[in-house]
Amino acid sequence: QVQLVESGGGLVQAGGSLRLSCAYSGRTYTFSRSAMGWFRQAPGKQREFVASISRNGGNSAYADSVKGRFTISRDNAKKMVFLQMNSLQSEDTALYYCAADAQAILLNAPTTSETYETWGQGTQVTVSS
Repeated sequence: QVQLVESGGGLVQAGGSLRLSCAYSGRTYTFSRSAMGWFRQAPGKQREFVASISRNGGNSAYADSVKGRFTISRDNAKKMVFLQMNSLQSEDTALYYCAADAQAILLNAPTTSETYETWGQGTQVTVSS
C-alpha cells in the first residue's frame, strides 16, 4: 500500500523560505506514473490547491497565490517530491499535504483534490509576521 510522508515544515519569519519534501513508499514504477500535488489547509478554511507536477516533471501548475514564490519538483529515481517555498507570508500558514494521482495522463498536473487518491498526513508550516 502506498504511503506518503511529508517533512520540512516548521516556523519561519515572513520573507523566509522552507523546502517541503514528500517521500513515496510504493514502487518506483508506480511513482513515475503518478502526478503529484501539494495542497494546504489553514485553520477554519477548506483545503486548497497549491501546486502540482506531471509524471515526468515536464508540466506543473500553481495556485495564483503562490506563483513566482513556490516551485514544485520531483526526483523519480528517489521517489520524492519537493516544494520550495520562498518569500513566505503569514497567509501561507497551513498544514501542507502531499498527494498522488496514480491514474494521471502523462502531461497532466491535476489541480483538483478529488483527482488524487493517496494523501499524506501533512506537515505544518507557520509563518510569523
